Amino acid sequence: MAGVREGQGQLVFGLDIGTRSIVGTVGYLNGSKFHVLAQRSKEHETRSMLDGQIHDIGKVGQTIRQVKEQLEEDLNRRLTEVCIAAAGRVLRTVTTHVEQDFEEEHEVVQEDIYSLSTLGVEQAYEEFIRTNDTEMKFYCVGYTPMRYYMNGYQIGNLEGHKVRNIALDMIATFLPDDVVDGLYKAVEFAGLHVANLTLEPIAAIQVAIPEKFRMLNLALVDVGAGTSDISITKDGTITAYGMIPVAGDSLTDVLVQHCLVDFDTAERIKRQSGTQESVEYQDIMGLTQVISAGEVEAILSEHVQQMAEMVASCIRELNGEKSVSAVFVVGGGGIVPGYTKRLAEALDIVKERVAIRGQEVLQGVAFEMDNPRKDSMMVTPVGICLSYYEQSNNFIFVDFNGRHVKLYDNGKLTVADAAVQCEFSNENLFPKRGKALTFVVNGKSRMARGGQGEAAVIKVNGEPADIYTQVHNGAFIEVTPSTLGEDAAVELRRLPELSESLHVYVNGTRIDLPRTALVNGKLENEYYQIREGDNIQVQNSYSVREVAAFMDVPVGGGILVNDTPAKPETRVYENFTLKWDVTAEITYADLEEETEEDAARRTAAKEAAAREAEEAKRAAKELVRKIESGNVEGTLFEGMFGSAQTEKGRENIVYGQVSGDTAGSGFDGGKTTGTDAKAKGPVSLSVLVNKRPVTLSGKSSYVFVDVFFFIDFDLKASGGRSIVTNLNGRRADYMEPLKNGDVIDIYWEEGGFTSPGREIRR
Repeated sequence: MAGVREGQGQLVFGLDIGTRSIVGTVGYLNGSKFHVLAQRSKEHETRSMLDGQIHDIGKVGQTIRQVKEQLEEDLNRRLTEVCIAAAGRVLRTVTTHVEQDFEEEHEVVQEDIYSLSTLGVEQAYEEFIRTNDTEMKFYCVGYTPMRYYMNGYQIGNLEGHKVRNIALDMIATFLPDDVVDGLYKAVEFAGLHVANLTLEPIAAIQVAIPEKFRMLNLALVDVGAGTSDISITKDGTITAYGMIPVAGDSLTDVLVQHCLVDFDTAERIKRQSGTQESVEYQDIMGLTQVISAGEVEAILSEHVQQMAEMVASCIRELNGEKSVSAVFVVGGGGIVPGYTKRLAEALDIVKERVAIRGQEVLQGVAFEMDNPRKDSMMVTPVGICLSYYEQSNNFIFVDFNGRHVKLYDNGKLTVADAAVQCEFSNENLFPKRGKALTFVVNGKSRMARGGQGEAAVIKVNGEPADIYTQVHNGAFIEVTPSTLGEDAAVELRRLPELSESLHVYVNGTRIDLPRTALVNGKLENEYYQIREGDNIQVQNSYSVREVAAFMDVPVGGGILVNDTPAKPETRVYENFTLKWDVTAEITYADLEEETEEDAARRTAAKEAAAREAEEAKRAAKELVRKIESGNVEGTLFEGMFGSAQTEKGRENIVYGQVSGDTAGSGFDGGKTTGTDAKAKGPVSLSVLVNKRPVTLSGKSSYVFVDVFFFIDFDLKASGGRSIVTNLNGRRADYMEPLKNGDVIDIYWEEGGFTSPGREIRR
C-alpha cells in the first residue's frame, strides 16, 4: 500500500479501469468519511479495451503506469499496491434454490447453515456449467444469501430453530480466469500489486445506494463506455446483478457513421453537445462541419430509446418480472440527453424516480485537492476504494491435497471454500450415513437410519483444523474424506411393537406371550434381520390352541374365552381370560359347529362304540378269569372271542378299534372311533418283558393283560402250576394301566423254582 500519512488512516489507491479511460483515486477513511487526496484520469490512446475487456494488455498497462506516476507526483510518495474492479460484462450470476432435509426434527446450528450455503454454491456452479457452454475456467467470487426458509416458510435467521427442512435462495457470482489474469497482468505491467479485487456493480453500489436504503427495491445502472452494469437491491441486500453490452460507445459509433469522423471526434461531439448549443468538427474529407445539440439528440434518439428499453428489460428480469421503485444512474454514458426520461417510461415509473447520481451521493466524501471532479464518473472509483475496507478481496494460491489452487479471497476464505473450488464434494467433508432401511409395519412405512460415519480429517499447514478454519496465501491443506457409516440393520425383536409381551389370563394365572410377526406372509422368529421393502404384520392375538402349546399343556374341554364358550381356534387378545379343564375330553362341539346330521351320526357312533367297549371289557375279564384258574382251552383268541371270531377279534384288538366307555380298563374310551377319532389316535408303547423289549401298538392306551397279545406264552401249559405276573417288581393287577419303560415278568411257578415263559416280540 502507499503507506501511512501522519495523523491519518491507511492510504488506499483505487483504479477504475474503464473502456474509454482509467481513473485513479487515492484517499483514506477517517471514521465514516472518506477523504480523497488525489485523483487523476487518462483516456486510452487507442481502443485497447472494448466492452470492458482488455484487448491490449501492454497499452492498458502503460496507461495505468502514467496515471500512477501522476498520482505519485501529486502525493510525493510511491504507490505499490492498488485496488481494482472487474467489469460487469464478464460477470456471470446464477440464482439458485437449495434444500436440505433432516430425518427427524433437528435444531439448526451454524454448521447446518454453512453446509446449506456450500451446497448452494456447488449447485449454482453445476447449473452455471450446464447452462454455459464454455471451456473457460470460471471462479466463484462470492455469493449472497437472499432468503432462508424453514419447513417451507420464509424466515430471517435459521439458527436455533427446530426443523425437518431448511432451504435457501442465493445468488452466486462467477468470473472467468482469463479476465482476472488480464487485469492482474496489466496492473503488474505498471509495477503494481493487486491488494483488493471487487466487482464494478458492487463498487458503484457502495457509494450510490448506502446500506440503509437497501431495504427498498432499487436499481443501480452504471452506464460506462462499453457496458451497462445493473444491480438490484431489496430486503437489505443485493439480490441480483446483470449487464447489457450496450452503453456510451454504441452511441458514439452512431455519430461516427452519421458525421463521417473518427471515434475520438465522435466522442467529443457527443460530450460537447450536452453542454454547448452547437459543435464544430472536421469530417474525413477535411471539411468543417457544424452540428447542433438538438440534431445530435435527434440522431441518437432511436438508439437511446433502444438502450433504455434493453436496460429496463434486464431490470425487470432481475427483479422477478416487475419494475423497481426507483433507479440511480451513474457513469459517463448515462448523461446523454433523454436517457433517464426514456428509462423511466420503459419501466413505467415517474421520471423523477430515475436520476443521475453524482455530486449528491458524494456528500460523504471530502475532496482535499484543488478543482476536484464531483460527478457520476467518480462514483465507481470512490466505491473501489471503499470496498477495500468492506472486504479484503484478492486472488491467492493454496495447496489442496497436492493440487495448486487459485482462490478469490474475500478475507474470509475457509477450508470449505478451497474444497468447493477444487470440486471436492461436500459429501466428503461431512460424515456420511450408511444406507437407510425402509420397510412397512402394520401397513405404515418406516425407515431405520444408517450409522453415522466419521467426519473428514482436516489439517492446515500440518495442524488440526476444520471446515471453518481460515486459509491464507500459500496454505497447505490436507483433507482425508469423511467415511460412510454402516448400513441400517434391524432385528425383528427390536421393533417397538414386539418389545412388550401379550398378556392373557389362563385359569386365573397371568401368562406373558411373546409377540409374533408375519414377514411377507411368513412367520419369522425374533432374530430375523429385516430386509429392504419387507412387509411386516405384527400378530396381536393367539388362538386358544397356540396358548396351550406355548404352556405345553393339553387344551382339554369346556373352553371359555371371557366367560363365553369357545373353540381351540378362537383368537384371544390382550388381557383376555381363558378357562378350560385339562382333564376333560374335547367333544365334537368343542371343535366345530355341528349340524343335525353330524349330531345323529356322532350319537350312533358313540352308542356302537359303547357296545363294542362293553364286549371287549367282558372278553378281557373272561381272559383274566381263565388265566387265574388255569383253565385255558384252545388258542388265546378262541378263548376270548370263540373260533368264529378269532381273526376279527385279533384284528380289532391289534389295530386299536375296540372302543366304548371303558375308562380305567385300558381301552381308549371311544376316543378313536368314528368322528371322535380326531381327538386321539393309536400310539405305541415300549416295555421290557422277561428282559426283552416289546412294542405294543394299535391302541390309544394299554393295560397289563394287553401284553399277552404281543408275546408267545402258552397258557395251556400250566400243568397245575400257578402263573406269576409281576409289574416293576411287584404283583400286577391284570387291568392295571401300562406306561413306557415298564418292566414285566411272566412265568410259571414250580415248587420254589421259577421257569420264565418264552416270549417272542411280534
